[in-house]
Amino acid sequence: MTAKTTTHEFQAETKKLLDIVINSLYTERDVFIRELISNASDALEKYRHESLTAEDPFDGHVPLEITISLDEEKSTLTITDTGIGMSRSELEHNLGTIAHSGSNTFLTELAEAAQKDVSLIGQFGVGFYAAFMAGNRVRVQSRSWDGSEGHEWVSDGTGAFSITEMEGLRRGTRIIVELKDDAKDYATKWKVESIIKQYSAFVPFPIKLDEEVVNTVQALWTRNRAEITDEEYNEFYKFIGNATDEPNYRLHFSADAPLMINALLFVPKENFEVLGFGKMDPGVNLYCQRILIDQHSKNILPEWLRFLKGVVDSEDMPLNISRQALQDNALVAKLRKVVTKRFLKYLIEEAKKDEEKYLEFWKTFGIFIKEGATSDYEYQKELGKLLRFESSKSEEGKPVSLADYVLRMGADQDTIYYINGPSRNAIEAGPYVEMFKKRDIEIIYTMEPIDDFVLSHLGDFEGKKLVSADRADLDLGESEEESKEAENESGEKLDDQSTDSLVAWLKETLADQVGDVIVSKRLVDAPAMIVNPDGYMTSSMERVLAASRAEKGLGMGGDSKKNLEINPKNPIIKKLADLQKADADFAADVALQIYDNAMIQAGLIVDPLVMVERNYKILGRALQD
Repeated sequence: MTAKTTTHEFQAETKKLLDIVINSLYTERDVFIRELISNASDALEKYRHESLTAEDPFDGHVPLEITISLDEEKSTLTITDTGIGMSRSELEHNLGTIAHSGSNTFLTELAEAAQKDVSLIGQFGVGFYAAFMAGNRVRVQSRSWDGSEGHEWVSDGTGAFSITEMEGLRRGTRIIVELKDDAKDYATKWKVESIIKQYSAFVPFPIKLDEEVVNTVQALWTRNRAEITDEEYNEFYKFIGNATDEPNYRLHFSADAPLMINALLFVPKENFEVLGFGKMDPGVNLYCQRILIDQHSKNILPEWLRFLKGVVDSEDMPLNISRQALQDNALVAKLRKVVTKRFLKYLIEEAKKDEEKYLEFWKTFGIFIKEGATSDYEYQKELGKLLRFESSKSEEGKPVSLADYVLRMGADQDTIYYINGPSRNAIEAGPYVEMFKKRDIEIIYTMEPIDDFVLSHLGDFEGKKLVSADRADLDLGESEEESKEAENESGEKLDDQSTDSLVAWLKETLADQVGDVIVSKRLVDAPAMIVNPDGYMTSSMERVLAASRAEKGLGMGGDSKKNLEINPKNPIIKKLADLQKADADFAADVALQIYDNAMIQAGLIVDPLVMVERNYKILGRALQD
């Protein structure tokens, strides 16, 4: 007897769908294998669920697995699962029509980049049609778990399909893809194996390629943390992070609300960006039900966390029809927020638990935390707790937290002060910290160009304002003790009339260099210092911006005039007041040298040739005297 064959026309909507899938929906042909494996895994999961309550399921002894066989001579790829299978009516319904209400509306919006909330993972339908991207003809041989007779579905993906009764099939589904001429590499083992390892490495059932199990690594993030050993975690990290060492930190967590999330994140030991390898790609992959959706995802974590390695798996992510682009931006933002805040919370807890270990992390990856504090307002509160800097009360080479600084603040202090410099010694030798030392006020030392931008963007910490010590409008006030000292020292500093006269002369003499000359209220010993009249722009910020302008060929910039603060108690300033009356020309050279010295102490640029020439002139005069 000849098996009965029936031929059916594809539903009109299905024809449109096939055209979209084959010609425009998927950006990478490789994903058709991912789709077929995902459907096979879903069929196995459905059978496992149904068989739990069945008394004597058909082919119950057959192991649950996916097998892939290749034939390079015939140019075929065959994927077989021992899952729930399909009856004749299910083959016709699932593969010949789109079981979706409002099909025409669905297709219209699919053609416009599938912007609707359509989640098809777990449905034998649209993902299956991706097989026609690589196949001239696709044959589906399937037998349902209820034991009814098996059938073969055949189509070339154009206008029709046929279904024929087929004897001798086991439970499950076999898909035979007869490959197009330009897709014959999908019949080679190396090609298929690489696709499986990229997209389907964590499918919960064995995937056998030419009788060899390919997916040997477990989806560790789905298991109970208490059951996983350190060795298993480390081996998984080496696999997912392409690493040879062990991670510095790991965070394994699950969440049910506001989204279903399983995540396993690792912090490496090395920062490859500072080793000269260029900007890193994000190291965390997005999965949905263990199927890779977005490798090196730029969506699920902020860019400044690109050093992390690992996996985020969320069943709640609505995907477009190709599973290649996330549809719901609001949900993506929610996922990013949940995972980011959970990681930052973990890092804050680890820093409290083991500060020494955290400082090693900070030394390697602190630049990323600073980048986040500068660029991402949403997480500034958490990032502020993770910042570390040296201070006037910390050991050299050992940064402290802003929280530690706040704990040491005096009862009447409501401001956190910081100052930038190339090194600790340079900062402590400079004029800006003199009054802080005298009053025993702690000051944070920022020794990297980005640091002032970080703290100025942070703005405040735990209600305490962050203020740079080289701001022109900084006023530390005057204590009673200092007021008494000032009275006792009245004979040791310039009188008011001489001071006013000197200030007026300096303004005229340095008119081309400074915006204003001011009598300082914070200098203790140094003769003078430079301050920026712009309260926001610190000297270190100006250095960074000037260097950036120079790199872009825009000149050094920084042409705005600074203010010069002078110390009327300093011997040099006192003698300058007399000298400008006795020898104005020589006094002008001294004034310019004082200005240049103050600029250098502020880390700003001066003309070295002019300064050296003037310096020799002053030295010659000093030796002559």
